[in-house]
Amino acid sequence: MTLLLTGRKGNESMHTPGKEPTIRLTAAQAIVKYLQRQYSERDGFRQRLVPAMFGIFGHGNVTGMGQALEEYGSELPYYQPCNEQSMVHTAAGFARAKRRLATLACTTSIGPGATNMITGAAAATINRLPVLLFPSDIYANRKQGPVLQQLEHPSAGDVSVNDCFRPVSRFFDRITRPEQILTALPEAMRVLTDPAETGSVTLCLCQDVQPEAFDFPVHFFEEREWRIERRLPDPKRIRETVELLRGARRPLIIAGGGVIYSEASRQLEHFSRLCGVPVVETHAGKGAHGQPSDLLAGGLGTTGNPAATRLAATADLILCVGTRLSDFDTGSQSGFQHPDVRFININVCGRDAYKQGALPLLADAREALEALAGAAEEAGIETEPSYRREVVEICREWNDVCRREIDEQEAEVMLQTQLVRTLQEESQPGDTVIAAAGSPPGDILKFWDATGARHCHLEFGYSCMGYELPAGLGVRMAHSQGEVVVFIGDGTYLMNPTELVTAVQEGLKLTVVISENRGFQCIRGLQELRSGQAFGNEFRRRNSETGRLDGDYLKIDYAGNAASMGARTFNVATKEELCQALRQARQDSRTCVIVVRTARDATSPPSELFWDFMVAEVSQDPLTRELRQRYDEERRLQRFHY
Repeated sequence: MTLLLTGRKGNESMHTPGKEPTIRLTAAQAIVKYLQRQYSERDGFRQRLVPAMFGIFGHGNVTGMGQALEEYGSELPYYQPCNEQSMVHTAAGFARAKRRLATLACTTSIGPGATNMITGAAAATINRLPVLLFPSDIYANRKQGPVLQQLEHPSAGDVSVNDCFRPVSRFFDRITRPEQILTALPEAMRVLTDPAETGSVTLCLCQDVQPEAFDFPVHFFEEREWRIERRLPDPKRIRETVELLRGARRPLIIAGGGVIYSEASRQLEHFSRLCGVPVVETHAGKGAHGQPSDLLAGGLGTTGNPAATRLAATADLILCVGTRLSDFDTGSQSGFQHPDVRFININVCGRDAYKQGALPLLADAREALEALAGAAEEAGIETEPSYRREVVEICREWNDVCRREIDEQEAEVMLQTQLVRTLQEESQPGDTVIAAAGSPPGDILKFWDATGARHCHLEFGYSCMGYELPAGLGVRMAHSQGEVVVFIGDGTYLMNPTELVTAVQEGLKLTVVISENRGFQCIRGLQELRSGQAFGNEFRRRNSETGRLDGDYLKIDYAGNAASMGARTFNVATKEELCQALRQARQDSRTCVIVVRTARDATSPPSELFWDFMVAEVSQDPLTRELRQRYDEERRLQRFHY
C-alpha cells in the first residue's frame, strides 16, 4: 500500500503485514507535518494550537526546516520577520491575545540566530505565555570538527550556545536523532497547553539531524486534541475562604492576568458586586474587570494609582486571583500594612498559590470564582456600606487629581499623560493598546480605562524594551477587528523598529504612537530620585568640555525612518493634531506611525507605593547621602508574609 503525505509530494512506505505502517520523512518534515495536526480545546472551542511559523534562515536550518516548510508547509504558513528576538515577542503577543489557547512556532539557524531568541524566551516564560522555539544546533555526528558558530566548551563536549535556553525555558530538549521527536513533540505540546507550566518550549534541532530521514509511524501524524482543562477548587478550600471573608472588614481583590486567560471577567465582576469587594488590577490583569464599577479602583503597583495603594495598605484580607505578585504589585513587600492582613491566592500554579503565606486555592480562576460566589451568597457575605462608600470616595479623589494634573494642565509641550488621555478619548470598543517598558506601561496602568472592550496588553513581567511592536503583530494576527495601538517611547523605537517591514510585508495594520521625549526619561527620573544626578539616559552629543553626553540633543527623524520602511507617518505636537492623526490612521489600511513630541521633565502623579531600588551606601555627594537616609527609612515598611 502507498501512503501519501499532505503536500505536493509523497513518500512511499510499504506496509508489512503485522507491522505498523510508516512513512519516511526527514526530521524537519515530520515536525512540520505534526504541527499541522495539533489542536487545542477548551469549553468546546477547538482551534489550531500552532497555526503558523516565523523564521530567519541560515546554514543551520535552510535545508532542514526551510526545505520542510517549502515542500510540506501548505497548512503551516511561513512568516518572515526581521529579527529573531522580535518573532518570539510576536508569538507571545499572539498567545496572549488568544488567551494562551494557541501560539506560533519560531525557527532559527545556529549561533547568533539562536541566541537572539533568548531574551524573547525569557519574556515569554516570565509572563507565563506559551511560545514554541526551534533553534538550530551544532552537528550531532561531530565529523566536521568545530563548525562555524560552535562554542567549544573546555569541560563539556556536548554543550552549545543553545544551553543558554535552559533556564528560560519551561521545557528544553536537544534533538540528536530524528526519532527523538516522537517523544519530544508530544511533551512540548503538553507543556504549551498546561496553564500551570506554560512558557517557552525549546527544541534544539541539530543541523545534520533536520534533513536526516526516518520511518515515522503514520499514526503520529493523526489529528490530536489537547484539552485545556479547568481545575475545580477543593470544596474545603472554598469553605475556608468563606470563613476568612466572613471575618474580614476591609477585603480587597487583586486581579492578575490569570483572570483574563481564564476568561473569568464576568465571574470576577459578579463576585465583586455580590460581596461588595473592591478590585484592583496588576499590569497583566489590566482589563480583567471589563465593566465600569464603583468598586473598580484601577491599577495597583509602584506605577499604579494612589487609590489602589491606599486600599491595599489598609486591607485586612487580600484575595489574589491569577497573579504571581511581583515586587511592583506588592511595593517590594511594603504595600500591605494592616497588622492582621491575610491572603487567599486563587491560581493554577502551586508556587504562586502558596505565596505570601496564603490560603491556597489551586483552581482555574473562573471555576473558583463561580464556586466562591455561590458559597459567599449562601453565607450572606457582604462588606459594610461604610467601606464601600470609602472606596467610592478614594476613587473620586484620584479622578480629581487626574483632572487637575492632566486635563486642566497647560504646557508648552504635550505631557505624556495628556497623550495617554487623548489615546483613551479616541479609542473604541475592540481596540487594543500595547505597552511594555519604560513609562508607557505605568501611564497606561494608571490612566487607561480598559472597560467596555477597550483592551489593554501590558508586558511588565520582564519589562522588555522592544517587545511592543512585534507583539502588536501577534495581536493583529489573532484579531482582525479593532485598532492595534502600539504605544512606545523613542528609546524603545530605536531598539527595535524593523518589524514595521514585516507589518507592511504582510499587510498587518498597526498604529504605532511614539512619545518623543529625547531619551530614556523614565530611567533618568528614577536615577535622579535615587542618586540625585542624571547620567547617560538622554540622546545628546558628547560635550567636549565635560567629556560626557550632556551636549546638544540629537535631532532624530523618527517619522522619516518609519516612512523608509513603508509606513504612513505623522509628526504632531498638539492634542488637536494627535486626534486628527489618530482618526486618519483609523481610516487607513496601512501601518501608521505617529510621532508625538512630549515634555521630557513631566511625570505622572505618584502611586505613593515604595519600590526597593537601591541607593549608594557611601557617596561624596551630600544629596546622595540624604537620599540614602530616606531610602533606609522607607525600607522599614517592608515585611514578610508567611
